[in-house]
Amino acid sequence: MKAGWVAKSLGEVLLKTETFNPAITPDKEFDYIDVSSVSNESYEVEETQRLKGRDAPSRARRLVKTGDVIFATIRPTLKRIARVPVELDGQICSTGYFVMRPSAEIDEQYLFYSLFTDEFMSSMEALQKGASYPAVTDAEVRAQRLRYPPRPEQRRIVTLLDEAFADIATAKANAEKNLQNARELANELSAQILSAPSANCTIQSLEEIVEADCSLSYGIVQPGDEFESGLPIVRPVNLDRPLIELGGLKRIDPTLAKGYERTKLKGGEVLLCVRGTTGTLSCASSALAGANVTRGIVPIRFNPQSVSQELGYFLMRSAPVQAQIRAKTYGTALMQINIRDLRQIQIPVPHPSQQAAIAKALQDAEEQTNRLTEIQGQKLTALDDLKKSLLHHAFSGQLSQ
Repeated sequence: MKAGWVAKSLGEVLLKTETFNPAITPDKEFDYIDVSSVSNESYEVEETQRLKGRDAPSRARRLVKTGDVIFATIRPTLKRIARVPVELDGQICSTGYFVMRPSAEIDEQYLFYSLFTDEFMSSMEALQKGASYPAVTDAEVRAQRLRYPPRPEQRRIVTLLDEAFADIATAKANAEKNLQNARELANELSAQILSAPSANCTIQSLEEIVEADCSLSYGIVQPGDEFESGLPIVRPVNLDRPLIELGGLKRIDPTLAKGYERTKLKGGEVLLCVRGTTGTLSCASSALAGANVTRGIVPIRFNPQSVSQELGYFLMRSAPVQAQIRAKTYGTALMQINIRDLRQIQIPVPHPSQQAAIAKALQDAEEQTNRLTEIQGQKLTALDDLKKSLLHHAFSGQLSQ
């Protein structure tokens, strides 16, 4: 350890905090900081609930003061960490938070930054228990070690981190804006290509341009538990990449797929999400022949006499089609689109003589967007790595001017 630095448990450098039952004052209003109140992007308390004491939930028990650092012990690796602002002084947070009130020897912001280090987060990940709601205890948090120099050096480190993180935040915002611009560019290029007079599009319903044996139906309603060496199935959660391969797919008892021959895959289908994030699309690789899908997915096989499979994928992604899917999507807790409405979605189908050229133009636009997206993604990763490196150097005494 660097000369002049000290290592103590958090419990040794934190002051005692208070609890209070708001029900004691049933008519008095207070601001309640729930576990969901803290953003794990801005690391601030973004919203509170204004409640009367009589309406206080049983977890509303911990008093907070300006400058306290609150850390959510439920799913701790989500990094729901914030400092209590002056306007929430004397208010109440959930018992799902561990409230840290540093003693005079610890700077509040220094303590705040220490919770983002890989060392602290790795420890939380190792200690958390529970499947549905993994959590750590207050005692486990108190036992964590904090290395720190004298207060003046803490302030110097905090100042350097504040400045560096502000610059990183600006750079990330620019990279994210560029990423959004790349996605918008893809939509604009697609719209230009499909709306060009040379495309000579006709409007047809989705059910009119699919193969005769493509029923546009959703898949297995109750897929059951994992079944070793069973039948691979594609779920909406798998539609996070353009091409779905066998790796990582859930496998189920093949007998559960009986009665779902209509959604049995041949390979090459466009897979459309119809429950949850409706409109999301991926393609099934040839390796998925014989596999199936769950209720949240409709496989689409286009009639090659009407439209190629490749072009069909781009048409389903086009702004006019996605707008129709959004308009027909309903629900609150679970968003979904009715199969009857899906079959009637209107598709702008280019003239057959133009389809190959249009498909290539759309593919070229896709590749251009992917290159831009990859570049911006690399920048974002590099900025995150830089932030981790700065924290490591700061809390090991290696951060210089």
